[in-house]
Amino acid sequence: MQRAALLDAARSLLSEGGTEALTFPALAERTGLARSSVYEYFKSRAAVVEELCEVDFPVWAADVSAAMERASTAEGKVEAYVRQQLALVGDRRHRAVVAISASELDAGAREKIRAAHGGLVAMIVSALGEMGHEQPRLAAMLVQGVVDAAVRRIELGAAEEPGVITEAAVSMALRGVRG
Repeated sequence: MQRAALLDAARSLLSEGGTEALTFPALAERTGLARSSVYEYFKSRAAVVEELCEVDFPVWAADVSAAMERASTAEGKVEAYVRQQLALVGDRRHRAVVAISASELDAGAREKIRAAHGGLVAMIVSALGEMGHEQPRLAAMLVQGVVDAAVRRIELGAAEEPGVITEAAVSMALRGVRG
């Protein structure tokens, strides 16, 4: 229960203040534990980040996968992939993952994030192949780039409403720059 409370506190800290806010004293304060107790659960900030990725990324990926499964066409699957990721932007788990991915982490933590991200991108490779892309893996990486740019735009509180950004991202993913 303490480990779960620490992870929940870490999510809150990351979503509220980014990686700079994720400190052991802050975790201790949020959970009511002594700072030394936090070290009993996690050896470093990177260890907290790695565990958050191991716990939260599969939940996020399952949401995206479920949305894609409800689509009946390859194009619908790609659209669901984009829409569901952007719908999750307000979720604390998502904010934490975004904060984590923007931070300077050790090689092990970066590799876990990269692997999890690769699993997410792999979800749309077959749909893009069905749509006729000659290089579906490359196309999947580029679609994820559009999603990542839209996420940053929404997170920054851009002038456009999140719905407008989502529609533009879906259009870019499905139709490219022709709109």
